[in-house]
Amino acid sequence: MTSSPDLEQLTGLRSGKGTFYPEFRVTAKRLDRVVAALDTISRALVQTTEGPENLVRAVAEAARAHLDADWVLLALADGALPEASPRHLILDSAGAPYAFEGLSGARDPGPHLPGVVLNRLNDILRGQLGQFRLPVIERQHAHVPIELDGGVIGAFAAWTPPHRTLDATDGSVMRILASQTAVALQNSALYSKSRVLLAQSEARNAELLATQRELGAVQRHQVLDSERHRIARELHDSVAQTVLSAGMQIEVCRSEVESLSTAVELVDRLDLAKDLTRSATEQLRSAIYALNHPGDSHRSSLAEMLGQLATVHMPEDLRVSLRVNGAAAELPSEIEHALLRIAGEALFNTAMHGQATRAIVRLTYSHAAVTLSIADDGVGEPDKLRLMLRLAEAADVDGRHRGLANMRARAREHGGTFDVQRSRIGGVRVVARIPRTAEGQNP
Repeated sequence: MTSSPDLEQLTGLRSGKGTFYPEFRVTAKRLDRVVAALDTISRALVQTTEGPENLVRAVAEAARAHLDADWVLLALADGALPEASPRHLILDSAGAPYAFEGLSGARDPGPHLPGVVLNRLNDILRGQLGQFRLPVIERQHAHVPIELDGGVIGAFAAWTPPHRTLDATDGSVMRILASQTAVALQNSALYSKSRVLLAQSEARNAELLATQRELGAVQRHQVLDSERHRIARELHDSVAQTVLSAGMQIEVCRSEVESLSTAVELVDRLDLAKDLTRSATEQLRSAIYALNHPGDSHRSSLAEMLGQLATVHMPEDLRVSLRVNGAAAELPSEIEHALLRIAGEALFNTAMHGQATRAIVRLTYSHAAVTLSIADDGVGEPDKLRLMLRLAEAADVDGRHRGLANMRARAREHGGTFDVQRSRIGGVRVVARIPRTAEGQNP
């Protein structure tokens, strides 16, 4: 009985006689070894995305495990695949790695490595392959070139113990491993390079976004500063001059009627009008100062602006002190502007209506918010002021008492709060608290 062609192709057997079973066992064992080798190779080659080092380790280990080798060498010629690293790797029978450079955790080859392995490594690195440009499969030695784009870029070499004889099947496995390794190394190098380029691109994109935000902030500052200076000039050239002129006219009228015995009540009214114009002038000076303050990157801190507002632009009979608590933090310019205007309005009320001799401006920084409080020792009543505030917010019939409502509106615009309390030094204490982050702001 002769074997059919199909049976011969599937099993590799040429006879169906008494030797069939032993030959079948040898063939089955060879097929199992080949399947295991291909499985090992496939698991090694998927290391592409893990970087060249892991890929080289996995490929060399696949060859060592399949051949049961004493020594396995994988090396790339100098100048080939310059992005790939490490350039070479040696494994012993236990899988311990050796390398002269470029491999983390590898041992120094040292003098105890076989001379044939070291000589082959030098030949491959220098591109001096000579007779090894073609695959060589011997009983205990195999050498397979690694080719890419028609050229030899490196080689695989293995040495096996006496009991492990290499055959054509092992040569096929080595050739498959070598051909796939070249492409995998190139892809791994390209993948690593793409990750580096992606990280650089993301960093540059973040820098670009930050620069755009900074430019936007600078532009907003410039627009705001231009508008502030325009308003300040208008106030100085029109309103302030008008108020000063009115005060001068009142003073002239007062001097003319002081000699009339029947004009006592008129003199009192003129005195009150003169005081009102003086207070209005002080308020205008404070507003002009706040509006004219520079808005560039070298502008004074909020504490410095409050200090100048408190010491330069207040009446001489009102002593104002500034206290800062907590670590100063950079705030958006619009929040600084709101706090500065709240302070100016509160100090004006203290000087104008409170009859106070002392005021304390306190600026407190916390992790979540910044708090501004102005306390005085005047005659103001918190309950009455809170009632006036509610009335002003409900219906502003005569346009008066808008100062408190404006201060609360400025705080609320930035998600904050505004309260009127009793001061520890006897008068009124107003407190504005604004969150430092946008989460606390109203939509």
